[in-house]
Amino acid sequence: MESNIDFGIHMPIQLFTDPTTGQIFGFTTTHVNTVLVMIALTIFGLIVRSKVNSFTVVPETKFQVAIEMLVDGFGAFTASTMGENNKKFAMFYGPMFLFILLSNLVGLVGLRPPTADIATTFALSLTTFFMVQIYGIKAKGPAYYKGLLEPMPFLLPLNVIGELANPISLSFRLFGNILGGTIIMGLYYAMMPWFMKIGIPSVLHLYFDIFAGVLQTFIFVMLSMTFVSSAME
Repeated sequence: MESNIDFGIHMPIQLFTDPTTGQIFGFTTTHVNTVLVMIALTIFGLIVRSKVNSFTVVPETKFQVAIEMLVDGFGAFTASTMGENNKKFAMFYGPMFLFILLSNLVGLVGLRPPTADIATTFALSLTTFFMVQIYGIKAKGPAYYKGLLEPMPFLLPLNVIGELANPISLSFRLFGNILGGTIIMGLYYAMMPWFMKIGIPSVLHLYFDIFAGVLQTFIFVMLSMTFVSSAME
């Protein structure tokens, strides 16, 4: 059974080995699967771009209806979370939502989710962290950092820790939930006999891949929006 348990990160494409340390450098499954997700989203974007010119004021195709529902949905979600004045952020958080969602769902086709790697989720959370700093300063100027001295100046260390804790909590929340589902599914396939792998795994995938994947995507994007909009208030 132990030989069948495998939910780690591998390096399918090795480039070179450091002769002094023996360290192997190359592309891991996270790199490869992330590129596959990006290619899929790029193809989707090109298809939409090629169809936009044929869109009509009154939708005549189901494809146009679906795209308009998707765009309107992201716009409404952004406006409800960040405020109507910040609806423009839908252009950023919409693609981020699709990227995280597709990264969470690739486990359905036997790939290791890129979001089950802490490097991926931490990179995404750092994007939120820097957006908080940039838009906070843009909205308030250097006075933005006066908030670190409130309500009392001696609380500065705690406020700094709280500011730095946001990207860490964001990354670990997404990473932990997706990795947990990956491990559980790996253990199930390794431990169960062949007849238990027919039908039953679909129910588990429904929860660990689809439900958890959609929920964690929603939570990550919503919290990112909240942090940025709070910095701008």
